[in-house]
Parts: sequence; structure tokens; C-alpha cells
Amino acid sequence: MPITKKDAEIQAETIVNKIVSKKTSISELLDAIISKDESIRYPNAIAVERISKEHPSLLYPKWNYFTDLLKSKNAFHRGIAITTITNLISIDDQNKFDKLFDEFFTHLDDASVMVSRYLAIRCGMITKAKPKLKSKITEILLHIDESQHSQSRKDLIKGDIIESFGEFCEDIEDKDKIIEFVKKQLQSSSPSTVKKANKFLSEHS
Repeated sequence: MPITKKDAEIQAETIVNKIVSKKTSISELLDAIISKDESIRYPNAIAVERISKEHPSLLYPKWNYFTDLLKSKNAFHRGIAITTITNLISIDDQNKFDKLFDEFFTHLDDASVMVSRYLAIRCGMITKAKPKLKSKITEILLHIDESQHSQSRKDLIKGDIIESFGEFCEDIEDKDKIIEFVKKQLQSSSPSTVKKANKFLSEHS
């Protein structure tokens, strides 16, 4: 029987505590997130996300491991990399993300829409950690139609982009372009994206 989300979260809590208390090594954790056994991979993936958010200094030394994971043929692995790297940017005092930027954002056009959505919805968080990248990130997001995704997938991703724009649009010179982009999504084929567009416009225009 596949592991349930509830059970995975319970196990993840135990894993996090063991990592923080050094009863389990980081190396064991990283091996577990690429296990072929979902009952092992899933709770450890949740644990990695929590650790990267709550205790990023424990995983920052493993930055290169996660950048390598971006190249994995496994979409689940790439998703873990996107999530973890985003959380680690908050303490990126060595500006490693700046060097990774171009490669990282190629995944907005990832073969897996799941991975692209993971990235799109975290752009607000990235701009908060790296304010100088706001304009560059905004320009990339505004050009999502140039990606190779099908139209239906683009429409889903645009909903995530709108959520990210909501986190930083008030502090950017390109706000008018963002408003124009969001207004166009009122005609989206995705009901959830239309809903997000309406919410955004009621709050920001």
C-alpha cells in the first residue's frame, strides 16, 4: 500500500528531529530522497523541504548536490532541487544562486509541468531573498508564452506566476506590465488561474 501524505508527514517530523539532533547524517538523508522506494523517498523529501526552510545552514554546504539534482532525469528529483535551492537562497551569502540563475530558470520550461509550477510559485520567495533579481525574474515570467508547454499547461503555470507577482509587484517598476499580464488571464482556460487573476486585480490594481 502506498504511503499516505499524513504518514509521510509524521515520519518526516521524526527525520527532521534526528537530523537536527545529529542522530542521522545529512548524507543518509540525501541518499533517501533519491530512493526508488516511495515509502522512503516521500517522507525524506518532506523532511528536506522542512530542513531547508527551518534550518538552511544544515543543507547549504550541500548546495552542489542539489544543483546536480536539477539535471536528474527524474522529475521528482528536479522538483526537490527547485524547492530546496529556493529555500537555501535565504542564506546564500556566497551568491551561488547568481551563478546558477540561467540554468535554474530553464526549468520554467521543464519537460514536467510539475517542476515548472514548483519554480513559478516560488519566484516571490526568490525575489525577497535576492531583490536585485526582481526585474530579471519578472521579465522571464512575463514571457512564459515562449515556453514549449502546451497552452493548457501554460495557463496553469500563469496562475502560479500571478501568485508570485502578488508577493512583490508593489516594489517593482514593471508593475504596469504585470497588471496587463494578469488582466489577460481573466480569459484563461484554467478556472483556478481566472480566480487568481481576479484576486490579484482586486488587491493590486
